[in-house]
Amino acid sequence: MIGNRLKRAREALGLSLRELEAAIQGQVSAQAIGKYERDEMMPSSTILLAMAKALRVSPEYLLSEREIELTGVDFRKAPHAGVKEERAVQASVLDQVERYLELEELLPGVEQAWAAPEDEAFDIARVEDAEQAADALRRLWKLGIDPIPFMAELLEDKGVKVIALDLPENVSGSKAFVQRPDRQDVPVIVVNQGHNGERQRFTLAHELAHLVLRFSGLSDAEQEKAADRFAGAFLMARDMVFRLLGPHRTSISIGELAELKKLFKVSIASLAVRCAQLGIITKAVYGRLWAQIKDLGWNSQASGEPGMLMPEVPQRMERLCLRAVAEGAISEARAAELLRISVRELDRRLAGQPG
Repeated sequence: MIGNRLKRAREALGLSLRELEAAIQGQVSAQAIGKYERDEMMPSSTILLAMAKALRVSPEYLLSEREIELTGVDFRKAPHAGVKEERAVQASVLDQVERYLELEELLPGVEQAWAAPEDEAFDIARVEDAEQAADALRRLWKLGIDPIPFMAELLEDKGVKVIALDLPENVSGSKAFVQRPDRQDVPVIVVNQGHNGERQRFTLAHELAHLVLRFSGLSDAEQEKAADRFAGAFLMARDMVFRLLGPHRTSISIGELAELKKLFKVSIASLAVRCAQLGIITKAVYGRLWAQIKDLGWNSQASGEPGMLMPEVPQRMERLCLRAVAEGAISEARAAELLRISVRELDRRLAGQPG
């Protein structure tokens, strides 16, 4: 039956039943489409092809019997997000993850299984405990104290599916789990593809916190603060910050922070906060530094600070797709469909030609 997949594909494009009716030139009514989605009727092959084309999916996708569900989606940064917008995001996430999982099934041995840390260091009873949890995860993943070059790559290497979507400006991202029958759940982090690299990296680290931390007795607001503390500590390891700045400073210039930004790949505001968290600067020094950052407009979401980073685009799925084509596991047409690009664009990427 095609009901769930049809509804998911429609919601992924943000279409109403009537809008889908219009997209297929009224070949069937919105009421009939609703019956398809409730599995009360099955469309003819002609209508199935028309809906698949309008929804930008294959007929095979609509007919597939693979069962996956999305759970634990939490749009913490979007208090005004509407139900329609949330459903569209959830449908898009399921669609992308399903295509991702299909690729991994075609290439045995490439799937990275997620392993949630079990150490007691991840039991968080105070906001400050997140600092030790970030250190513990760096040790567990053998990251040392060096800055992390690419957050998306690191997470995907650990079994987290990173999905970049076009989200409202006030939505940074979310975490979720994809459930599969008789298989391990797949963790997913959704990030706003319209945000700059600094915001994306912090969002990825923040959502990672929600995947690994186990909160005890903390309010929602405190959990968010703990996730932020974890993100800062994970991106800017304490020992490395001390090594570069020293344990105590009477003053730090904006220029010095701008240079450190190139190394840590975080915002200047995040560096200032980190210095205050670690006691490198006093509250008074931090207050003066923050006033400078605020006057420059670098504490806002639309910051135009120097050295802005390009967005972190998840690349693993595309690499797997190109590999599957090269090894003959799938056709070019199927690969293009999985990546939601044209065959011509796929050929360009296979040839290594720049966009």
